[in-house]
Amino acid sequence: MLLNYLRLLLLPFSFIYGIAITLRKKLYDWGIMRSVKFDLPVICVGNLAVGGSGKTPTTEYLVRLLTDYKVAILSRGYGRKTKGFFLADENATAETIGDEPLQYYKKFKKVTVAVCEDRITGINQLKENHDLIILDDAFQHRAVKAGLNILLFEFRKLGTLQFLLPAGNLRDVFSSRKRADILLVTKSPVPLLHVAQQASINELQPNDSQPVLHSYLKYGELIHLYEDESRSLDSIKDFEIYLLTGIANPDPLIEELEKFSKTIKLEKYADHHTFSVHEIKKFKSAFENGSGKEKIIITTEKDSQRLRATEFKDLLVNLPVYYLPIEVDLFEKDKITFDELILKYVKSNRRNS
Repeated sequence: MLLNYLRLLLLPFSFIYGIAITLRKKLYDWGIMRSVKFDLPVICVGNLAVGGSGKTPTTEYLVRLLTDYKVAILSRGYGRKTKGFFLADENATAETIGDEPLQYYKKFKKVTVAVCEDRITGINQLKENHDLIILDDAFQHRAVKAGLNILLFEFRKLGTLQFLLPAGNLRDVFSSRKRADILLVTKSPVPLLHVAQQASINELQPNDSQPVLHSYLKYGELIHLYEDESRSLDSIKDFEIYLLTGIANPDPLIEELEKFSKTIKLEKYADHHTFSVHEIKKFKSAFENGSGKEKIIITTEKDSQRLRATEFKDLLVNLPVYYLPIEVDLFEKDKITFDELILKYVKSNRRNS
């Protein structure tokens, strides 16, 4: 209740913020502020809200789709303690490049991963040696004119009243969706009823040229944080689960784990949270003092990048601590449409096309 009152108090600031970003948007639309276009395919994956819409697994989907090309992923590197352009290498950590870029680097050995807060500088560093560049979370970075904009909307948030920052979680006005080439509704329920699918389309009111497509989450097997070991979710049925998250929206993950256990003890932090030794010690103590006969620690793949820091290993290495990978997939007809749009765009915009 207190939080709701605080949000109401912040509404005047949201109004001012809305005026500012609308003016900025118009300056780009009118050509007063310049957008730079590059001579290779540039795909932007973005959203209007702050975190939680599934940009990371969507970017990974694109990487898997585009295996025939030399791909670079360029991110701002949110949460890193460095500045400027950095290429991910074997010495990279969440502190030097950010947790999401580190996850990309560890999963896709044939993909170049780079971070730079100035996307123009970053693209200029990468463009000569790559067939295409994927911009992770750059829809509001209007200084770059991406060739293909994929804008994500979380299914459960559509149709709900949302406010601009700081009263709410929107960092851009809803009308900005008209700039996107593909509107992708993420974290859709399975099965997706036609009436729910149509409701998304009605809410987004796309242009004639904007397809509204739907994706959903797929959960993999639990993977041990330090050892070469994995186990199925079925194997932890009725376990006491200690869930540690530092992501924007852990609700879908909780819903998945509730299929296997009714006892989930959640330790929730803000998105990209930098864990402290004190916090991990406290969490470890809660786990060790738990009453369950069979218990397990679970975190997200993104959080696992930060938990692998040297200072945490001695605390966690002897515990059953696992992360749960996720992927996105699209419903059959939407998948065909999405894949064709991406592959056609890349093929027709290559330098040698």
